[in-house]
Amino acid sequence: MSRAVVVDEPGVHRLVEGEPPVPGPGEVLVRVAAAGICLSDREVYHGRRDPGYVRYPVTPGHEWAGTVEVVGQGVDPALVGRRTVAEGFRTCGVCERCRAGDTSLCTGGYDETGFTRPGAFADHVTVPARLLHPLAADADLRAAALLEPAAVVAGAVRAGRPEPGERIAVVGAGTLGLLAVQFLAAYAPGELTVIEPRAQRAALAPAFGAHEILTPAEAEGRQGTYDLVVETAGAPTTAASSCLLARRGGRVVLTGMFTTGATGIDPVHLSLSQLTVRSVFGAPSAAWSFAVRAFTAGLLDPGPLISHEFPLERYAEAVALVGGGDPGTGKVLLRP
Repeated sequence: MSRAVVVDEPGVHRLVEGEPPVPGPGEVLVRVAAAGICLSDREVYHGRRDPGYVRYPVTPGHEWAGTVEVVGQGVDPALVGRRTVAEGFRTCGVCERCRAGDTSLCTGGYDETGFTRPGAFADHVTVPARLLHPLAADADLRAAALLEPAAVVAGAVRAGRPEPGERIAVVGAGTLGLLAVQFLAAYAPGELTVIEPRAQRAALAPAFGAHEILTPAEAEGRQGTYDLVVETAGAPTTAASSCLLARRGGRVVLTGMFTTGATGIDPVHLSLSQLTVRSVFGAPSAAWSFAVRAFTAGLLDPGPLISHEFPLERYAEAVALVGGGDPGTGKVLLRP
């Protein structure tokens, strides 16, 4: 038998039990080992996600890792028993953007595991085999559940083009921010600063390679300093403040998810300072490969970011923790 959390409509969920899903041609059935909960999952539960980016009823869960149990027609049987993660975007693969490798910009229409397709808050999840990123035989599946946000951060870091010896700032010390610190530390920056108002959230940053931690107030004295600024907080003011931190001719990458009404970037400052500003939503296939390689090589260790683990039966309690404001809450996992 196989269990799954189903959100029928905002605020209404149930745990259902039935036969495991059957993978179709080109698909695999994966037994889920661990699935991470992020703020977008909380938005799904509370009905705050843009209607174009969710389809009820839905089994959430887009951050996960597991083991292939069954393969569908046309899929290599050698995948059975393989530890794996998988991309969430169900890209068309044939549009101009997909053909250029920008799979997170697919123009075929939004379709994503855990939002428009059944996700991994379940014992099993079915995904196209072409989206798999197989892991090493001894991979830690608990830590690997964080490879989805790691892929997003990998896309941001690659877009920022860090170079050895540069002065780099990471704005925000949540899951994305601390993963960014690990990636960026591998580039041997001359200065790697984390900007975070809550000291407890930033406590892991030095162990991950950060040289110093500043509060936003302290960071105001560093405006115009950094070669690269990677914004991960998604707070109302952090897009604008991140641009102020960059030196003239510097680079800024916006990774946080902003809500309507966030402070706009000053176009005068943007123009006169000749900044390069990029944004990231999701992760293209190349960023997934980058994150998995870093994880396999030991350059990326998401495990210490996990603070809570719950069974499927405690889904509502787990979701309530995420975004609840407790600085001691890191990544929350469901463990089927």
